[in-house]
Amino acid sequence: MKVFVTGATGFLGEAIIKNLLSETYEVKVLVRQPSPVIPSVIEQVVIGDLANLKLSECSSLKSIFNGIEVVVHTAARVHIMDDNVIDPLTEFRKVNRDATLVLGHLAAQSGVKRFIFLSSIKVNGETTRPGNPFTPDDEFVPSDPYGLSKYEAEQGLLALAKETGMEVVIIRPPLAYGPGVKGNFISMVRWMKKPVPLPFGAIYNKRSFIALDNLVNFIILCVDRKNSSKAVNQIFLISDDKDVSTTQLLKKVLHALKSSSPSSPRAWLFPFPICIMTFFALILGKHDIANRLFGSLQIDSSKARSLLGWTPVVNMDEQLSKMLKDT
Repeated sequence: MKVFVTGATGFLGEAIIKNLLSETYEVKVLVRQPSPVIPSVIEQVVIGDLANLKLSECSSLKSIFNGIEVVVHTAARVHIMDDNVIDPLTEFRKVNRDATLVLGHLAAQSGVKRFIFLSSIKVNGETTRPGNPFTPDDEFVPSDPYGLSKYEAEQGLLALAKETGMEVVIIRPPLAYGPGVKGNFISMVRWMKKPVPLPFGAIYNKRSFIALDNLVNFIILCVDRKNSSKAVNQIFLISDDKDVSTTQLLKKVLHALKSSSPSSPRAWLFPFPICIMTFFALILGKHDIANRLFGSLQIDSSKARSLLGWTPVVNMDEQLSKMLKDT
């Protein structure tokens, strides 16, 4: 079976391709420009900037999905903490909504059987109340530009599925971590490698995460249409199924660092009032960072278990250990 992957050079895309090849799938990828890191057995379709993709101008691209059974669409304009563009929503929509729907229409016209869309938990919102995790059935329209662009793409794809019969599977992961991770997660790891005191020793929030190996494993399950027939036109929230507080996460990172490099310097945690840290974060305009450190964000991934029989293949400690060996 032949699978088409977008975002092929990204953190998630690279891992998906590696796993697809290990299971003898044929793979074709969409790239902005030719990439030497993609294995030579994979055909690369060079398309430039997805923000410029228009359905009315895509006559030359109608053949790219010929022979493709499943599309895995991971390419996106990602959430940016300090976005300096004048109109963030317009920029997010160009890639996350408009380009997604162009690719969806081209795939449907070419007879693609299933379109798997990597969305985001931001479609559900930013925080949860204790004991009230997000579910796939929550009715919520996000105001965050990134989350809204993903939500609109979801709605467009589901409408396309009804119109054309192409199967759509939507996956909303929380923050993913694993080998090759970038952004806030790797910044946190770098801080934990410094011999400095950090005031995060008594934070009792709860947050869901997804290990890269778990996320890829679920995506590969959805690629297999025979073994995931109940995934058709469904929305899934998936996580490691073990929520942790910020303090617990940092302690797990410290433990993994100790195991991988016992003699290396490491940070240490001490308790400090959250209200004071939150106050200074707000003064400094770091509300998003405070929310990620002190707020809760839990998801209910039971649908993936009950509908598809999926369970995580690694736990957080195992994934952190694997990740830190590569950093």
